[in-house]
Amino acid sequence: MSFNVLFIAHAPDADKHKHRSEINTGKYRLLSVVVRTQAEAVEVAKEIVEAENIDTILLCPGFKHSDVAEISNALGGKVGVGVARGDGPSNRISAQARKREGYGKN
Repeated sequence: MSFNVLFIAHAPDADKHKHRSEINTGKYRLLSVVVRTQAEAVEVAKEIVEAENIDTILLCPGFKHSDVAEISNALGGKVGVGVARGDGPSNRISAQARKREGYGKN
């Protein structure tokens, strides 16, 4: 048995079928998928939570509070949903990098 985590990130050029990975130590299993839109994030979360026995979903810093709530609600409270955020300066640096690369235009 392992602790199963799904990490979902946004990228404007993502292909949810192609941009995925898995790391498995035996006790910890991390699946990651990069999606293009919030709708894809909800779809992927539902699909993988059911198929892979996910315990927790971790979202990249680009997810808004309403996005987190939408994913959590779509899963009916079956798994924990959190966001990887840093302190104020770290969040600003991350936001600037995402803006530079065209995130949020979809």
